Amino acid sequence: YKLSVSPEVDIMEYCRKEWRGNTPAAKRMRKGYEAVAQKFASIRRIRGDNYCAFRATLFQALSQATQLPRWLQSEDFTMLPENLLSKYDWIKQWQLRQKPGKRMGEISDEIKEYLILLRKKWKNISEIKGPLEKQEACDKLFKNEEEEYSLYEALKFLMLNTAIELYNADKSGRRVPVFSWLLFARDTSSNPCQLMHNHLNHIGHSGGLEQVEMFLLAYALQYTIQVYRLYKYSTDEFITLYPNDPEEDWPVVTLITEDDRHYNIPVRMCQETML
Repeated sequence: YKLSVSPEVDIMEYCRKEWRGNTPAAKRMRKGYEAVAQKFASIRRIRGDNYCAFRATLFQALSQATQLPRWLQSEDFTMLPENLLSKYDWIKQWQLRQKPGKRMGEISDEIKEYLILLRKKWKNISEIKGPLEKQEACDKLFKNEEEEYSLYEALKFLMLNTAIELYNADKSGRRVPVFSWLLFARDTSSNPCQLMHNHLNHIGHSGGLEQVEMFLLAYALQYTIQVYRLYKYSTDEFITLYPNDPEEDWPVVTLITEDDRHYNIPVRMCQETML
C-alpha cells in the first residue's frame, strides 16, 4: 500500500536528498527548490501513478477550500451525465475505472454517483474551520482509495464537459481561450469524441495529463493552477500558470514538478510571504 500524499518534509532537506550530484541538471534543480523555499517551508510527495496531476490539484484545492465553488452548487450539476448522453451517443464509450466485483450499471448513474461524492466531500471539507482538522480530513479522504479514484473519474468527466462547451463555443464563433485551439489542433483530439477516446479514457491507466490538458483541468475546476517547473529554472517558464490569463476571482493552487510528468505539492507558506 502506498500513501497517496506523504507527510510533509522540509523542502531543502528533500532537495538535498534527491539532487546530490554536480551535474548541470542537479544544480538547476537545487536552485529551483531554493526559489520555492523562499515561499514554502515544506513539500509533500504525491503518489506517482498516472493520476498525480489530479491528486495534487484536488488535494491542494480541498485543503484550502472555505466554500463550495459556484459550479458545484448549481441544481443541474448532477444531471450532467444524463444531459450529455442524451445529446452525444458516443459518450457511452466512456472508459470507467473498472471496479472489481461490481457490475457496470448505466454509465450515467455511475458518473452521477461520482459527481455527488465530489460535491459532498468538497462541501464537508470546506465547512471545517480549523486548519488542522481540515488537513486531517483531507489526509483521511486521500487514504480511501475507492473514494479517491471515484473523485478522479468525476474530474475527468468535468473536463470532457468543459471541452464540449469550448468546442461548441468555437464552432458558433464565440471567443475561446487559446489553449482550446491547441487542444483541438492535435491530430488525436480534433473534436471532443476523439479527445475522450484518445486522451481522457487513458488518463490514470496508460498516461497522465499533458500540458494542454492541465489548462482544461483548470477551466473545469475554475481554479488557477500555478506550477513551479523546476527544470525550467531561470527561464520565464519557471512559474507557469494554467490558464495564463486566469479570471481574477479564481482561487489559486500551487504544485511543483521536476519534469512536467509528476507533481508534488509545496505546503506551509513562509510567514513573510503571507504578510
